[in-house]
Amino acid sequence: MGESIAEGTIVRWLNTIGDRVDRDEPLFEISTDKVDAEIPSPAEGVLLAIHVPEGSVATVHSVVAVIEGIEPVVPVPRSVSGTTDKSDTSTSGEVQPLPEGLRVSPLAQRIATINKINLVDIVGTGISGRIVKRDILKHVEKMSGDSSLQTVVGVHDNVVRMTVMRKKIAEHMVDSRRTSAHVHSVFEVNCSNIEKVRVANKAKYETANAKLSVLPFVVMAVALTLRKMPLLNASLDGNNIIYHDDIHVGVAVALDSGLIVPVVRHVDRLSLFDISLAIVDLAQRARNRKLKPDEVVGGTFTVTNPGNFGGSFATPIINQPQVGILELGSVEQRVIVIEDTIAIRPMMNLTLGFDHRLIDGVEADQFMAAVKKTLEMWNDVNVQ
Repeated sequence: MGESIAEGTIVRWLNTIGDRVDRDEPLFEISTDKVDAEIPSPAEGVLLAIHVPEGSVATVHSVVAVIEGIEPVVPVPRSVSGTTDKSDTSTSGEVQPLPEGLRVSPLAQRIATINKINLVDIVGTGISGRIVKRDILKHVEKMSGDSSLQTVVGVHDNVVRMTVMRKKIAEHMVDSRRTSAHVHSVFEVNCSNIEKVRVANKAKYETANAKLSVLPFVVMAVALTLRKMPLLNASLDGNNIIYHDDIHVGVAVALDSGLIVPVVRHVDRLSLFDISLAIVDLAQRARNRKLKPDEVVGGTFTVTNPGNFGGSFATPIINQPQVGILELGSVEQRVIVIEDTIAIRPMMNLTLGFDHRLIDGVEADQFMAAVKKTLEMWNDVNVQ
């Protein structure tokens, strides 16, 4: 698991006592403070005992299970055409046991078994002498002059299992699509005024460890609008509509391992500076895995900002049990018409995803029009 890892939690055993396991077959899942991983079986055999149950912590070098070792065997080699290679000394028709310490990748093992290739005489070029796919291809080409093999359908060198976080995100997204009647509305916003405020105050914010991007402006505009339009600050519980007294806006943060949505609480009571500071703090602690459990729950509305990577607009999925989510596109210089004049202005698309079970198009567009007006008519009042 790496030199810096001292212990890990056994998340899930993939086999039960009495099961036969193959060498390099995933045996259990482990989670540490840095990584989540599957641990392969070091040998072929029968799983006789499990010493560390699911949910328990195991230290490095401790015994977690006992496997009754059985020497793996592989059929004798033959050429691709089906004729025995007379130059190979291992063509007597007898099964050749693998020598102790020989390491083979699962893909190489499967290809060798399908094509009846003996692994004993193959030199591995993988890590620690591990036999990998390219070694088998090279061996066959040398023996028969043909590198074509019957490979395993659907098997790839880089197949990995989802992390616990990725699986939870997948389940949540599918559940949301099944639950809410998703509809999306896109508005274009002129960012000229907020850009002036942002540029004028950017350095001052950065000295206080805050970041004055376009995101805090949008979060504040959303909060002020939700105060006037509580229908979008609601959630559904069966046939009941729950109108939330407080406005808690979740702000999506991209991590290397997935996506997390920490919550800025009572946003309508905060200044632009406070909102900016809160977003930076939550994002930094999210990436460092320092968030507390109660900091990612209780949101009443969500804002997501993929436009930070250059996207024009997207159609986000609602964060259940909320009924609305707002997505920011990138701020771009575009040609627009102002009265009778053609001008170039910094423009941004905002996309509202809303639950049509509760919110109709007219209410969604009224909400978006109010957010748009707040952003386009922005002044310097709430900067401090």
